[in-house]
Amino acid sequence: CRTDVAPKFGSCRTEISRFESIFMATIKTRQRKDGSLAYLSEVRVKRNGRIVHRESRTFDRRTQAKAWAESREKKFAKKIPAPKRSLKLTQPTLCRVLEKYREDVSEVRPMGRSKTSSIRFLEKCEIAKMTACEIKSSDIIAHVRSRRQSGAGPSTANNDIVWLRVILRYARAAWDLPFKLSVIDNASEVLKAEKLISKAKSRSRRPTADELGALTDFFERRDKRRSNIPMNDIMWFAIHSARRQAEITNLLFSDNDEDSQTGAVRDLKHPTERDRIRRFKYVPEAWEIICRQVPDDNRIFPFEPRSIGSAFRQACKLLDIHDLRFHDLRHEATSRLFEAGYSIVEVQQFTLHDSWGTLSRYTHLRPETIQIR
Repeated sequence: CRTDVAPKFGSCRTEISRFESIFMATIKTRQRKDGSLAYLSEVRVKRNGRIVHRESRTFDRRTQAKAWAESREKKFAKKIPAPKRSLKLTQPTLCRVLEKYREDVSEVRPMGRSKTSSIRFLEKCEIAKMTACEIKSSDIIAHVRSRRQSGAGPSTANNDIVWLRVILRYARAAWDLPFKLSVIDNASEVLKAEKLISKAKSRSRRPTADELGALTDFFERRDKRRSNIPMNDIMWFAIHSARRQAEITNLLFSDNDEDSQTGAVRDLKHPTERDRIRRFKYVPEAWEIICRQVPDDNRIFPFEPRSIGSAFRQACKLLDIHDLRFHDLRHEATSRLFEAGYSIVEVQQFTLHDSWGTLSRYTHLRPETIQIR
């Protein structure tokens, strides 16, 4: 692996009052298993000595890697607004603090859909109308009680506490907002004791053979009547490929390699990195499903992820199948790979989990499948 700092765009400094932003780009040359070279272009933005943004992409040609880095430099070479030391309002409401946080964070990189949705929801709650620095532990407890009474589960309510702590801690440091974090800590301690909030539990739900049989029959009949979304193929592809709902609809025919029976996931889910492209292995059953899809465009399954999720939920409701989610098919797929005898390292090449620890959460083997050695 060879690392080169691209000379033309190695470092770009932008002075913004007393804040400083530095853009850095590097290109790393790597050799693939087949002997060909790949070029990893990585860009970073530092502000006041801290890396505030990092992203990378892999290309087949150095010129492509360099061009991409230069295009990212042009974006960040524009003056990147630094976090303001204080809010314009001397007594901002919690709603204004939440809005300002979204504005500041989004200036450097887009927030994830789930995080954005959670914060926007908080902005509409009654507690958001209060002056941020006047919020007491009792107000937070009342907010959580209201959430639970409206049907939110303990883990969902806990997310509110998590985001309030993250954002108000940021406001203290970035804008000198005089909010006492002990207010949240004290409320959290009481809420946990009363079991009103808790961390989300890892799911171990796998579809039974009877449930899969019922879903298969249902989707086969449905697909014959309405061929809009081939739900039977999509369901079984998810089970054989371990792909997430959104990943399935973004797979491209052009990314598939017939000789090695591999494909690629673009913008693979990751908490910090964006635009990640990772190749993965198909099992024969998944490849067979791919081969019978009609290529209307480059996407293998050119459908909306939400439409797939909605169709799956509707089928489960009509068939009286309880507590089964489309994402549980990924659990099923991962467990089947282990039951087939693949090692953790091999399973990662199918599922693209980043760590063994994360992978173990999806490994729900059935005792009857274990062979005595």
